[in-house]
Order: sequence, then structure tokens, then C-alpha cells
Amino acid sequence: MDTFRIDEVARRLMDNLPPAFRATQRDLESNFRAVLRSSLGKLDLVTRDEFDTQSRVLERTRARLEALEARVRELEGTAGGSAGSSPF
Repeated sequence: MDTFRIDEVARRLMDNLPPAFRATQRDLESNFRAVLRSSLGKLDLVTRDEFDTQSRVLERTRARLEALEARVRELEGTAGGSAGSSPF
């Protein structure tokens, strides 16, 4: 997660605090950022580019699988028609 988004989340958390807590705003913002970075760093996340790349790979794999399934059905139909109803 980029720094801008972390800063935005920290700012929103600060906006929701009561006015008495805003006096320690700098310390809290720093602590919010540290906690968010630490927590997000522990998650098993991928970048958007990695996700998009894997999505494209999956799309190509699905298309190839569908083509192979169609070819197998075609071959089974041809083999089934020439060999009779039983393959043995």
C-alpha cells in the first residue's frame, strides 16, 4: 500500500478523534502510520501489476483448457463412432 493511502487513512482516523486528543496529533499520526505500515506489511499482498499479470496468465490458461477439452470431446466422438459403442 503506498504512503499516500496510509497517510490518508491516518488522517481520517485523526479526524474522528475527539478534540481533546487532537493536541497530541503529531504523536498519534506517527503512531497510526507505524501501526498501519506494520500491520499491512504482515499481510500477504501482491502489487496490482503482479495481480494483473497473473489474471492474464489465468485467462490464457482457461482458453487453452477449453480448447483442449473441446479437442478431447471431438476425438472421443470420432473414436467412439468408428469403434462402436464399446471401446474394448
